[in-house]
Amino acid sequence: MSLYYEAADALLQQGDIKSFIFNNKNFRSPPTQIYALAIETLKSSSILAEVVENARLLRQERSLKPVLSLLLVHDLLLTKDGIALPTLHPLKQACLGHKARLIAEMTRARLRRGFHNIEALKESLRAGPKRSQEKANHPRWVRINTVRTTLADQLKTTFAGYTPVTSINSILISRSVPPAKIYHIDRHVRSLLAFPAGTDLSLALAYKAGHIIFQDKASCFPALLLSPDLDSGDILDACAAPGNKTTHLASFLSEACEGTVQRGRQKIIACERDEQRSLTLRKMIEWAGASDIVSIKAGHDFLDLEPIDERWRDVGALLLDPSCSGSGIIGRDDEVRSLTVPRTDIPILEKRKGKKRKRKTKAEEKVPDVARVEDKLEKKEEHDQLNERLMALSAFQLKLLLHAFRFPAARKVVYSTCSIYTEENEGVVMKALNSNVAIERGWRIMRREEQVDGLREWNVRGDVKACEGVVWQEKGEVVADACIRCIKGDEEGTMGFFVAGFVRGEHGARPEDIQSEEEWHGFSEGDGDMSDSYQLKQGD
Repeated sequence: MSLYYEAADALLQQGDIKSFIFNNKNFRSPPTQIYALAIETLKSSSILAEVVENARLLRQERSLKPVLSLLLVHDLLLTKDGIALPTLHPLKQACLGHKARLIAEMTRARLRRGFHNIEALKESLRAGPKRSQEKANHPRWVRINTVRTTLADQLKTTFAGYTPVTSINSILISRSVPPAKIYHIDRHVRSLLAFPAGTDLSLALAYKAGHIIFQDKASCFPALLLSPDLDSGDILDACAAPGNKTTHLASFLSEACEGTVQRGRQKIIACERDEQRSLTLRKMIEWAGASDIVSIKAGHDFLDLEPIDERWRDVGALLLDPSCSGSGIIGRDDEVRSLTVPRTDIPILEKRKGKKRKRKTKAEEKVPDVARVEDKLEKKEEHDQLNERLMALSAFQLKLLLHAFRFPAARKVVYSTCSIYTEENEGVVMKALNSNVAIERGWRIMRREEQVDGLREWNVRGDVKACEGVVWQEKGEVVADACIRCIKGDEEGTMGFFVAGFVRGEHGARPEDIQSEEEWHGFSEGDGDMSDSYQLKQGD
């Protein structure tokens, strides 16, 4: 029974699926079995979602969740042994009761795609989409965990048999099988190494001991931009699980405290609202050796924290990496992760029962066939669905950011997503900068010249058009230049990512600068619950 729930957790988590599964010590099912089910379902999620929607499975079986339904229907229709549950198990019965309709909808979906039999469809799904060289050669990024070790020590031990190369391009173009034993020391993020795609270090002693951590370069930017030190106060990581960014923050504090008696006095407060994900976070923190630096608030929703509470009086910096569309992620299986989730509110095209078949007239022959009509409707629905989702996500993200601005002692906030969409990135930044709380409390964008070495030199910046206009302190082009973007699959070898920093001045705005509250009537108490519905992202 746990297999399907654990695979669903893997598909909903916000980072590398493979690392999440094989690093999770709380799963009861074999990790290889969970991974195989999750990846095969991911590959076929588009057609499975269509089948589930048209069979109206979720409308009739309210106990089934969308992602769980994909996993179950995958095994029911696309595997030899079917659903791996006892015959009388409620989940299995929920699907078997609709088996005939599900098979019929799968047949229609298969024929619309031009496959004459199920085996041809399965072969196509197994092969997956044709991959570009950028995706196929995405580097294996490895961060040295300086809480436990140093870059110099790892180069002398774990990577003693590897040859350094001076250019990231040497890593990107490496195509040997097995992967060449070469590495590149990153020039932007210290203690970060790049290896050729396919490099497997999961059995290395350094990995098992928590000395090295698999983390995409772009995912290292938020902690680097925040760069906490002994003067930062406590650091609050608002959406902490699975913990890569949290442990990266811990490495900064660990290095800052080296040779002093300060270690342990300054805390990273890691919030995670989901109890199960909190277990993963705790395991990650312990594995990285950061338990004395990180205080985990399991089951704590960041939006429920009262900023003026005495417990948060020393919070001087916050990191926000909330749920997002995940549109920038490149999976470690070298495929773009794109999970299609079935909806329950899609109108279904039904064929009307006709009378005896008549010969078509010339006018009737010009009428487009049902498959083409459905295809156009599907594309429109996908577009509308994406817009609705981005609106909901950006509203939730903005609410988190404005909440962060309300912590009294906070002087620095970093906001990031692994999204390529301006709605979740520059759009959120501009709205936040023009908000009443930002103006009243003196929050502004962290300008490019104020950013740390490494990020200040990063050349890919925000979308100028999306930042058009003037915020109360800065021109739009200044805001765009302060925003940092990573382009998925480009010559830097990163996934798609966005990060922006905010700093707080000594004084707030003048009363006449403050805008009307009417601008923010779009928010409601329910916005804080959106993260449950949109956890398909993240590039941790």
